[in-house]
Amino acid sequence: MGIALILIAVTFVSCITCKSCFSHKSRTQSKDHEQSSSHKFHILKSSSFCYTSRRFFCCKSGNLKPSATDVGNHHIDIPRAVVGDAFDMEKPVVFTHAEILSSTDYFSDSNLLGHGTYGSVYYGVLGEQEVAIKRMTATKTREFIAEMKVLCKVHHASLVELIGYAASGDELFLIYEYAQKGSLKSHLHDPQNKGHTSLSWISRVQIALDAARGLEYIHEHTKDHYVHRDIKTSNILLDNTFRAKISDFGLAKLVVTTIDGEASVTKVVGTFGYLAPEYLRDGLATTKSDVYAFGVVLFELISGKEAITRTEGMVFTNSERCSLASIMLGALRSSPNSLSMASLKEHIDPSLMDLYPHDCIYKMAMLAKQCVDEDPILRPDMKQVVISLSHILLSSVEWEAALAGNSQVFSGLVQGR
Repeated sequence: MGIALILIAVTFVSCITCKSCFSHKSRTQSKDHEQSSSHKFHILKSSSFCYTSRRFFCCKSGNLKPSATDVGNHHIDIPRAVVGDAFDMEKPVVFTHAEILSSTDYFSDSNLLGHGTYGSVYYGVLGEQEVAIKRMTATKTREFIAEMKVLCKVHHASLVELIGYAASGDELFLIYEYAQKGSLKSHLHDPQNKGHTSLSWISRVQIALDAARGLEYIHEHTKDHYVHRDIKTSNILLDNTFRAKISDFGLAKLVVTTIDGEASVTKVVGTFGYLAPEYLRDGLATTKSDVYAFGVVLFELISGKEAITRTEGMVFTNSERCSLASIMLGALRSSPNSLSMASLKEHIDPSLMDLYPHDCIYKMAMLAKQCVDEDPILRPDMKQVVISLSHILLSSVEWEAALAGNSQVFSGLVQGR
C-alpha cells in the first residue's frame, strides 16, 4: 500500500513537471515566432545586394532570410511602415547610415546637388560608384515607399536606376545612379549661370525622345501601368553623354482600369504649369495627364522658357503669370506652317542661334500642341509621341549631315552639344 502511494505521488509530480515544460516551450516557440515575424520583412545588406565590378544594383530576389550574423552586423531599424509588404518581388540594397555619411562627407555643402520636392539630393561615392543620395525626413515615408515600390519593379535605360536605401532615426535615404550632367532644367533655363553651354537642337530632340521612351515604358510595357504625375524638366536627368532619364517617382500612381478607361482618382499633386486641366478639375490622373506635362516639356525645349513664365516686355504680378503652354499655343495660332512661323520664331530659344531645321522645330511645336490639347481623348499616347519624335530626330540628323560641309555652321552645332 505504501509503495502504491509513492508511485501515485511520483506520477503526479511528473505530470505537473511535463505540463510546466510544455507551457514554457510553447511560450518560447511563440516568442521565437514573434521574433521571426518581426524580421520577416527586414531587408538586410549582406543578403540583398548584387555586386558586380564594384557596382551595386537593385536585387531581383524576393526571399530574404536573415542570419544571426546579418542581424548582428548589418540590420537597420527602419520605420514599421517601410518593412511591411512593400516589396512583393524585388528588394533594394540597404546601406548603413555610416556608409551614407562617409559617402557624402557628412552631407557637406560642396556635395549638395539640389533640393527636390521631398528632400535634398547629395553627391556621393559608394565603393567605386558615383551615386546621388536623396535625404528625406521620416514624415515622407509614404513617398519613400512609393518610389521604392515603383523603381524596384521597373527597369529601363530612360528611367533613373534605384540602387538602394538607408534609414536612421528620423531620416530616410534613397540612393540612385548619378546623372553627371544634372537636370534638363539647369541646361535650359539660364545655363551660363549654372556653368553649362547651350544644348544643340539635336541634343534637345534626343533628350525628348529618351524621356518619351521612359514614359511609354511605364504607361504601356510594365506589368503594372503607372502614371508619373510629376513630369517636368527638373525630373529629367542627363547622363555624361546627355542621354535623358526620368527621375522622382514619389508621386507615381498605379493606373486603375475602369469601364470608362484608365484613371487613378487622387488628390491633385504635382507642379503648376504642368498639370492637365481635367486633373486640376476632377483629380483624375491618367496617362494622358503625363502626356500633357510632357507637351509642356517639349515647349520648354523649344523656347528655353520655364513652364510658368512672364511675357517679355510686360510687368506681371505673381497672380498674372502666364503658363508657357498658353503662350506657345497663341504663337502657333499665328504660325500656320513652317514657312510662315514668324510668331513662333519669337519664342524659340535664342541660344539656338537659328541652328535648327525650321520644319523639324515646327513639327515638334505641333506635337507639343497636340499633347496639351484641352481634351485628353485628342492627345496622343506616348507610343505615338515616340514615333513622331523618332521621325523628327531622323530628319534633324539628315539636316545636320547636309550642313557638315559648311565648317562654320557645323562648328556651331558641335559647340552646342
